[in-house]
Amino acid sequence: MHWGNTLKQKNVWREFFPAFIIVVNSLTWFVLTNAIFGNLIYALSISPFDALILFGIYYVAVAGSAILGAKFFPRSRKIFLSLWMLGGTIISILLITVPNNNVSENVLISLFFGISVGAGLPSSLACFADRTNVEGRGFFGGITYFFVGFVTMLLIVILFSVGNILAVLMLAIWRTVGSILFLFTFKDKKAEQLRNVPSYAYVLGKRELVLYLVPWIMFSLVNWMEAPLLQGLFGELYHLISFIEVAISGLFALVGGIIADFSGRKRVIIIGFVVLGVEYAVLSLLAEMPVSWYIYTAFDGIAWGMFASVFFMTLWGDLAGTYEKEKYYLVGGLPYLLGSFLSILVKPYVEIIPLGMAFSLASFFLFLAVLPLMYAPETLPEKKIRERELKDYIEKAKKIREKHP
Repeated sequence: MHWGNTLKQKNVWREFFPAFIIVVNSLTWFVLTNAIFGNLIYALSISPFDALILFGIYYVAVAGSAILGAKFFPRSRKIFLSLWMLGGTIISILLITVPNNNVSENVLISLFFGISVGAGLPSSLACFADRTNVEGRGFFGGITYFFVGFVTMLLIVILFSVGNILAVLMLAIWRTVGSILFLFTFKDKKAEQLRNVPSYAYVLGKRELVLYLVPWIMFSLVNWMEAPLLQGLFGELYHLISFIEVAISGLFALVGGIIADFSGRKRVIIIGFVVLGVEYAVLSLLAEMPVSWYIYTAFDGIAWGMFASVFFMTLWGDLAGTYEKEKYYLVGGLPYLLGSFLSILVKPYVEIIPLGMAFSLASFFLFLAVLPLMYAPETLPEKKIRERELKDYIEKAKKIREKHP
């Protein structure tokens, strides 16, 4: 389906809108509540070990609930996803109590918060994949993540100008609005209810999935292990740099999605890894020079945008084909979600880790991650790539003929 025709078809956008709502609302809510939760835990007068326990429970709950959600949510997406989003509203409000709770009560908050994050993420992204076709999925994924970046920036500006309590209440309202919009716009389709359900052994046994999953795991490990080092390097500028990266990544998610639909997903991913490898190589050589910080900010935003359009939104749905997609998005999403726990483990040792060596190793492993991709098959059908190349060639030939009759 060509984009020109796609953009003119109202039914396509009507089908896509519920998936757009739940993904944008869920990802923005996750990013911001996760940041507030972390800040609240670090601000508590508790031992580092107790803080580690709270974070550990949270991540276990994310993984466990995501596994269960991938199994049960497909049975009735509308009901389960609506309840999941409303549950996010409740847990948002409960986060206000963290500073006044004892450790036992905060253990329960960490548990419920983890569940509110993980349970519906695979199904919400699977919903996106089911509402898009393979030849336009990158484009729609790019649009979706563009709005994720835009809304996140907007909410950051608003939330950072108010206190924690008001910020949490505003996020609860945001989650409620999303759940209501989703509830009234989503309609179950028979195709979504009657699908083949793959086993995890089948999913993980697919060669093409493994060839994409290994580089993604390597990226997740490098990204989260380097995050505390970058925060220590940039100091007070870290949050500003992160904010700028969000803006850049939103724009390049759209660019990456367009490229992914014209030239294939693999090309976008390889570009992303090369850009990441270059940025860490520059940091390893010029870490103390501000020019390297500018290069890092621009390149990291570009790479994140490329990855967001493909790794977050598109690839796992492509690999699932006609199968139920929850387990594919679960397998693809857990390395990133759980990898963030590494930042917490690395943070106490930031001062004793040599920056040059850490950034050099990061660059090496990111370039190394490209190797499995060389053997990975393209998930966008070759026929679609050739059709678009031919159409582009014909349009160029027509323009040349018009100029030189």
